[in-house]
Amino acid sequence: MRPARALIDLQALRHNYQLAREVSGARALAVIKADAYGHGAVRCAQALEADADGFAVACIEEALALRAAGIRAPILLLEGFFEADELPLIVEHDFWCVVHGLWQLEAIEQAVLAKPINVWLKLDSGMHRVGLEPAEYAAAYRRLLASGKVAKIVLMSHFARADELGCQRSAEQVAIFEAARQGLTAEVSLRNSPALLGWPQIPSDWVRPGILLFGASPFEETNPLAARLQPVMTLESKVISVRELPAGEPVGYGGQFVTPKPMRIGVVAMGYADGYPRHAPTGTPVLVAGQRSQLLGRVSMDMLCIDLTDVPQAGLGSTVELWGKHVLASEVATRAETIPYEIFCNLRRAPLLYTGS
Repeated sequence: MRPARALIDLQALRHNYQLAREVSGARALAVIKADAYGHGAVRCAQALEADADGFAVACIEEALALRAAGIRAPILLLEGFFEADELPLIVEHDFWCVVHGLWQLEAIEQAVLAKPINVWLKLDSGMHRVGLEPAEYAAAYRRLLASGKVAKIVLMSHFARADELGCQRSAEQVAIFEAARQGLTAEVSLRNSPALLGWPQIPSDWVRPGILLFGASPFEETNPLAARLQPVMTLESKVISVRELPAGEPVGYGGQFVTPKPMRIGVVAMGYADGYPRHAPTGTPVLVAGQRSQLLGRVSMDMLCIDLTDVPQAGLGSTVELWGKHVLASEVATRAETIPYEIFCNLRRAPLLYTGS
């Protein structure tokens, strides 16, 4: 069988979740949307359920898959519902629901529900994707209470630039949030992964760790708390061919890399069809036979080439770590001019193999 695979360390996942709770001192919803950022939502939820205060997903389809797998913990729908006819399912499965628009509020008011639901009322404090306007926030809160359809309300917002530790936009958003919620009595959820790790002064009864669960830092710069994270995914494959090339030979599509000297080249069963970023350039780090080396030339659909010139112990069948505990996903993402979120979510075809369960 093709040797490409992704090893998922569930013990590292649990470590990262406990770190989020430790440093925040708050309850934590483990954000496992988008199939747990490519790590497998069901297995990740099963690994965390004994410890987690709940989970968060993007939509009801993701939540229903967790319920079908036997996950009974609270699950928050981060985008709420898209049609009013989802409300009976939300009631049936005890989902918590974000309300980010007046149309959703009106749908709840008009619905006949078997029992009240838990609502997380979202304010647009400055990111300008979804969320109620500050001027309508308090009135929406009071309408939800008056509807008799809501058991509990949590007040929430989302930061646009919390990953920029020198930027004051997060403080500005907090000020907007605090003004909008004046006089409202409810728990608060503000801190996502970067706010959790980098903005301890921001109040939050509930935190929403996402990317940090999987061991990747949300910051470009060094952060002492992010340094305590443990990578969860190791993407690896093997060398399937070795070439001895003289100086002046092109490698891969387009001849973007030309050997500057005699070189030993390894071909690895890994490509952009597996989710490895096509735009990762020559020099992107890899680990082969326990030693760091580099990518050479353009990434193909199913294969890529690496430098074995100074790794004499490597050869046919040698294991190659594309990212993981020795080559951080953030290193690869930076070289490919993207972010760890994207390369995790793009993972496909390589089977997920779980350890530490």
